[in-house]
Amino acid sequence: MKKFHPKISTLIITYNEVVHVDELIKHLNFVDEIIVIDAFSTDGTFEKLATYPQVKTIQRKFLNFSDQRNFAIKQATKEWILFIDADERITPKLKDNILEAVKNKTNTIAYQFPRKFVFKNKIMRFSGLQTDKVFRLFKNGSATYFHDKTVHEQLDVKGKKAIMKNYMLHYSFSGVNHYKNKIEHYALLKAQELFKKGKKPNGYHFYIRPAYKFISNYILRLGILDGNAGYIICKLNAYGVWYRYRELKRLTSLPKL
Repeated sequence: MKKFHPKISTLIITYNEVVHVDELIKHLNFVDEIIVIDAFSTDGTFEKLATYPQVKTIQRKFLNFSDQRNFAIKQATKEWILFIDADERITPKLKDNILEAVKNKTNTIAYQFPRKFVFKNKIMRFSGLQTDKVFRLFKNGSATYFHDKTVHEQLDVKGKKAIMKNYMLHYSFSGVNHYKNKIEHYALLKAQELFKKGKKPNGYHFYIRPAYKFISNYILRLGILDGNAGYIICKLNAYGVWYRYRELKRLTSLPKL
């Protein structure tokens, strides 16, 4: 008698990720369904995905990360959902963890994955990144993303959670300019989120918050041990804090309609 194994839907949201497509799909050869929600990419991502018959791609306007992810969840048809970003990679050991988790009959319905960030082909050991974990695997129907978190979205899990033993790789930093652009994009979304909550920036947000971000990551969380790459990342993350409140100030200064 053939043994039953629970099936996995992999969900991905994309915008201009053509450089990642081939490696991304190659590392997903163990899942049963791959669904991509593409925000009308302009770099050939959609066309590249179309060359993979096992991938279902839906084009949809991007409003925010939570909205896009929740839409993706509604498309999944399998028992388990594996969410992955285009710049993330499942390692062989993590793959084994995933397959074991979905087969085991436990009460755990959602798993966080530890992430190791890769910058210029070097794994970052510190710089405030060493404790990063994200929910990436959960039972279909057990969780959705909070609607009020438009960036750095959070999963609302209704049940038991666990942390995977092994890590995934995150190729978030292809270069300084690429990471700076990503930081600014996230900062704009976060500023919009704060603006909707009626927040207003002051000197503390422009001077103390960015400085503390840098000192915390570079000194207290040992970014200095990551060398020049650690300095760049810590500096850009501090810049992102300043940029967030600069955008919030711009939004609050707009004339009310």
